[in-house]
Amino acid sequence: MKNILVTGAAGFIGSAFARYMVAKYPHYTVVVFDKLTYAGNLDNLLPIDDEDNYRFERGDIADREAVRAVLKKYDIDTIINFAAESHVDRSILAPDAFVHTDVVGVYILLDEGHKHGIGRFLQVSTDEVYGDIHSGLSVEGDNFLPNSPYAASKAGGELMVRAYHITHGMDTVITRGSNTFGPYQYPEKLLPLFITEALDDRPLPLYGDGKQVRDWLFVEDHVTGIDVALHHGQSGEAYNIAGENQQTNIDVVRAMLDLLGKPHSLIKHVEDRKGHDRRYAMDAAKLRALGWQRGSSFPEALKATVDWYVQNAWWWRKIKSGEYMDYYKRQYADRLGDR
Repeated sequence: MKNILVTGAAGFIGSAFARYMVAKYPHYTVVVFDKLTYAGNLDNLLPIDDEDNYRFERGDIADREAVRAVLKKYDIDTIINFAAESHVDRSILAPDAFVHTDVVGVYILLDEGHKHGIGRFLQVSTDEVYGDIHSGLSVEGDNFLPNSPYAASKAGGELMVRAYHITHGMDTVITRGSNTFGPYQYPEKLLPLFITEALDDRPLPLYGDGKQVRDWLFVEDHVTGIDVALHHGQSGEAYNIAGENQQTNIDVVRAMLDLLGKPHSLIKHVEDRKGHDRRYAMDAAKLRALGWQRGSSFPEALKATVDWYVQNAWWWRKIKSGEYMDYYKRQYADRLGDR
């Protein structure tokens, strides 16, 4: 590996990966390729903006000419694809964009990468492709049972990756991350939304009874898992990157409020999401066998996350306006009785 294209890396997990790779591998050139949709934010990349081995190109993975041009310009030999529409609520409101990016975009990226002759292609996916897990743990060979347009689109992208591995012999690896949290996460997801709302003493719209179980994974641990899979994963294989830390949403929100010194009375139970999966849980033994291990406990990671949002209001306050507020009102106004 020498010239790495990291798509969608102005977003949450992708930017964490780009910052990590630029620092850890100074002999790699890390090229970030991002469309800069609502969740893409160049502020996420400010810490590496002046580094010699970092480049940024604006573009859409579903734009064949743009993909072809960036592969040629930097003689790319490795692709890590984070680019995706990723919020379940938005996929219910408007699924078209999810199919466009998460399926068509992945196809174009694979097709142009194959024609360019790249080495490794790593597709970043999600535990949501397994669907609702009532008991036990999902392992990599389990069937896909996606229950939201988002999860279905990610499953479709994965199947396209498999097809290019089998049909064209491409060197592909897939990672499936669990419910990731940490600094720089766009405040439509549960923790950054609720932290920033709680800081302003606003009600926290918690879906249903709040007892949905998620496997919480700190973003820094997710990034190291992708690194291990990238460098040591077997071609054609998938690897779960699991927090192996199952917590209900309501317990996580209460713990967050305790860290902020805010009352639990801010929690307001609202109408549940359509098709809301009750439980996700994965087994990460396959990735651990390659040498991966988590670096932080959940309480430590949650505190670090809360502290970051407290200390970086400059980052999230300017996001929570305009398009963001339009979306927030569409999603929560009726549920909160706040017209």
